[in-house]
Amino acid sequence: MVERDLDHVGRIMAQWAEQRPDLDVSPQGIVGRLSRLAQHLDEELTVVYRSFGLGEGEFDVLATLRRSGTPFELTPGGLAASTMVSSGAVTKRVDRCLEKGWVTRRVSDLDGRGRVVALTLAGRELIDEAFEAHMANEQRLVGSLGDLERARLARLLETWGRTLGA
Repeated sequence: MVERDLDHVGRIMAQWAEQRPDLDVSPQGIVGRLSRLAQHLDEELTVVYRSFGLGEGEFDVLATLRRSGTPFELTPGGLAASTMVSSGAVTKRVDRCLEKGWVTRRVSDLDGRGRVVALTLAGRELIDEAFEAHMANEQRLVGSLGDLERARLARLLETWGRTLGA
């Protein structure tokens, strides 16, 4: 293959193969491309979030509360577990959502020391609209892949993620 036919990662791999032929650089073909793709996808996803006045963190909080089902509320610990960020990060995200009126925070009915974060009607309406746009965007992003390719890629990524504990 001619170097100009290679993508960015392919050119890097070709350079390393020339400079260090003693090393197997084939993992770069996966890790490097996945890393570049993840950066590109993040940029494409945040455009939609921003169009609704949301950052990635606020979108994550609202989406997590919405998918939790009625009554659309979780403890901060439940939010942290469902979003896989630290409790400190959850607090900052919730505070931003509180300021906008998208969530409320109250004392737990079950434990007077605990708190509960709940989606407001405004927050629910916002996340419902934003999530529809988000899913349309994700459909667009994977649109060049056929159904079988999507299923295979999803399975491969799941298997790899489980192996790495991600």
